[in-house]
Amino acid sequence: MGARRALQRSVLHVASCSLGGSNRLLRQQQQQLEAHHLPTNLQEHYDIILPSHKSGIEKRYIHLDAELISAHPEIIDKHLPSLETRVDIMATEVPKLAESAARKAIAKWGRLATDITHLIFSTYSGYHGPSADLQLASLLGLCPSVSRTILSLHGCSSGGRALQLAKEIAENNRGARVLVACSELTLICFSTPDESKIIGHGLFGDGAGAVIVGADPSTDGECPLFEMVATSQTMIPGTEHALSMQATSSGIDFHLSIQVPTLIKDNIHQCLLDAFRSVGNTDPNWNDLFWAVHPGGRAILDNIEDKLQLHPCKLAASRQVLSEYGNMSGATIAFVLDELRRRREKEQDIQQQPEWGVLLAFGPGVTIESIVLRNPLSRGLKEN
Repeated sequence: MGARRALQRSVLHVASCSLGGSNRLLRQQQQQLEAHHLPTNLQEHYDIILPSHKSGIEKRYIHLDAELISAHPEIIDKHLPSLETRVDIMATEVPKLAESAARKAIAKWGRLATDITHLIFSTYSGYHGPSADLQLASLLGLCPSVSRTILSLHGCSSGGRALQLAKEIAENNRGARVLVACSELTLICFSTPDESKIIGHGLFGDGAGAVIVGADPSTDGECPLFEMVATSQTMIPGTEHALSMQATSSGIDFHLSIQVPTLIKDNIHQCLLDAFRSVGNTDPNWNDLFWAVHPGGRAILDNIEDKLQLHPCKLAASRQVLSEYGNMSGATIAFVLDELRRRREKEQDIQQQPEWGVLLAFGPGVTIESIVLRNPLSRGLKEN
């Protein structure tokens, strides 16, 4: 068993898909939402707190539009029950959005959808049975024998958690190919903002990401993009209050404390040291790595950069995704990996690319998911 695990190396193929129209239409929608659905006493406050140059966000994509609000006015009236309405909409739209991302990932992978042996679906937006994982399997035409797992309410750390589970499955089932799909629509938690929710309403957007994970790529054209070497999960004690979600008659009530960026900053260094010790690196140079960090918000990225004294370029992929899409919860990390892939492909000299990297995601708990990554191209050059 030990020899088999030593031979199995988890690698992944990345693609992502976002929901939304043109950028111009999106901005108009956001302006309309601000004008029509923010209380008058908060409209000026919203403009002060969340201009793009402070939030780092230029645009986001959202399923909610004027037509949907007109058909379901209870969505923006916190005094009316709307959970059933939201769940009914999510039951159809969450799997459909995931399908778009998954088809893109499968196309880049280059093999048949029926070659997928396992499916991990993560969402905080779905509360319906048959669940979104089964619906996605049907939409994609996966084999009836595909082994399915669904994760719920892991929030922004769900992409990292799903990848860790996929790694374990791939390394313990020879020939396994695991489709990881994360799909989120903010409709499940949208409401007329008040002072306690104003930051969250300025950060989150809709999107879906998909990743295919396997161990020891076959010789028939599989081209791994990243290798997952080691994983860890850390919960910061006593922080349950800082990041939480609760189902109510008006949808999911999402609580995001302003303490979260500081909590991550105070704990990230030790989490990373522990992660890299597991691969024999007791004194890592953080600027020698490539970084795939969930962009939970500009303050989180700024705090990590400051704490670890990172060069500005190290978190450029995360900042780019934040600017273009906002925080799409668990789906966001697939976008960051895809952005890293695009940037890597533009570099002419493979030898200048970092061999080692790290993936970080943050969720309720407060939980920090860490994955030590390796660039297969750089590793191949060194082994040769």
